[in-house]
This record gives sequence, structure tokens and C-alpha cells, in this order.
Amino acid sequence: MSKTILIVHAHPDPSALNSALKDVAVEQLQALGHRVLVSDLYAMGWKAVFDEHDFLDRKDVSRVSFVDESGHAYATGTQAPDIAAEQEKLAMADAVIFQFPLWWFGAPAILKGWIDRVFAYGLAYGYQGAGNTYRYGEGGLAGKIALVSTTVGGPAIDYRPRGINGPLDELLFPLTHGALFFAGMTVLPTHAVYEVGRLREGSAADMFEHWRGRIRRLFLDDPISFRKQNGGDYPDRHVLHDAVAPGRIGLTAHVASTEEGDREPIFASPRVSAEQRT
Repeated sequence: MSKTILIVHAHPDPSALNSALKDVAVEQLQALGHRVLVSDLYAMGWKAVFDEHDFLDRKDVSRVSFVDESGHAYATGTQAPDIAAEQEKLAMADAVIFQFPLWWFGAPAILKGWIDRVFAYGLAYGYQGAGNTYRYGEGGLAGKIALVSTTVGGPAIDYRPRGINGPLDELLFPLTHGALFFAGMTVLPTHAVYEVGRLREGSAADMFEHWRGRIRRLFLDDPISFRKQNGGDYPDRHVLHDAVAPGRIGLTAHVASTEEGDREPIFASPRVSAEQRT
């Protein structure tokens, strides 16, 4: 079945590996019969800074409350035109691929700015006017698949659990969990290409073929097993129950381990409606 895939590309050089990965993804997806939309942020001259100019009809001109102004602009159709255009692409997309180089242990500012501006209140957070009721696995972007694809200058060994740079999955946790999963998206394991400055012809060919495989499995691969807020592991919707992942703290506690399998949450909590929320 044909799907629509949005690729959000964040690299300024059309001859860079990131651009080649984007092009390979477009080619492979189209060969599979899918429709592809591309937001090439640098080529678009994307405005990365989220500010008062994004709101065409201010709710309160005396101060800039981004939550209030974002919600008002989204609800009334008075967002900046470039934001609305990207939200239209996002609405059509069954999956979104984020393609970027790892800069200072995160995504380039222009990509962060895309999320800041496009993930409006009422869409990606504050869904249905229910505050934090629908987040981490639910929300306006639920049902959409997200795949993060990044290139890394250093060797993979530096990003292993005890590597000097820290695990890549933890470095990207603010993106994969804090933005994408928060807004309801189903997030696939990150695709990373390491030591990009040292790729040779043979290894580059293998790398591209591996990438084509990831694209072919876009709707087949198992996602990262992030714990859902309303799945029962967080009885108060804030803190893990003491019996969930006992002894584990930090970021990894919020990802179900393989030992836990695909079990149903053992601490079922009722869905909290907008009227019941505190």
C-alpha cells in the first residue's frame, strides 16, 4: 500500500553524505511506490528562531507566552505561512525521516528550530486542550512513524555504553523521546553512519545498501520500546512505579528492556479524561 513519507533534511552542502542519504531514501521510497515530500531546511532558508513573528494575530501583545500564542495561532489559523505549510506536510505523512549530521552531540540548530516552530501547542503538545494528558505515546502525531538518521564524525566505539562520548541513543534521547515520542510518534531505532570522513568506496557501497534496507523496512521494523505515559507504568503520569524496572534510573529506565518482553503493563491505570485531569 502506498504511503506518504516526509524527509526533513538538515545539511547545508548538497554534495555531503547527508544529502546523498536523503537522495537514496527518496529513490528507494519512490521505487517502492510511495509518495515522498522533502523539506530541505537549508535550501528553503528555513527560519530557525521561534519568536513573536510566528504569530500573525497576537493573543496578548504585552508579553510573549509561547504556549498561549502557539495554541491561539494554531487554533485560529494565524500561524506564519511557512509553519502552516510544514504542518500540512506533516499531516499528510505516514512516516517522517529526519536526516542530519550530529553536531555537538545533537541535531543542527535549524532542525531544532523546525521542531520548535512546527510542533505547535494543540498539535504536538497540549493535544485536545488536555494539558499533559496525551503525551509520550499519544497526541496529535500518534500513528506516524519517525526514523532518525544521522552521520557521525567519530568512530562507533566512542558511542558505546562506556565510550567517551556516551551512548548515541542517550545523546539523542531529547529528540527521539522528548520530542518525537512525546508528541505520539512511533520511533524506530536510530540509523547512524560513523566515521563519515573516512568512508572508502567499498565501505560506502555497503553503507548505502544497509540504508536502503532500513528504508525498505520502514513500516516493518520494531520501534524503540519507550514506555507510554498512559500504559500503566506511570500510575500518576509522572514517575515510574517502584516495581517497574527496579534498580534502573536515568534515561534507560524509560525504555522497556528485552528481558521484560512484550508484556502488558502490570499496573493498569485508567485513562484520565480532560475533565478529570488535575
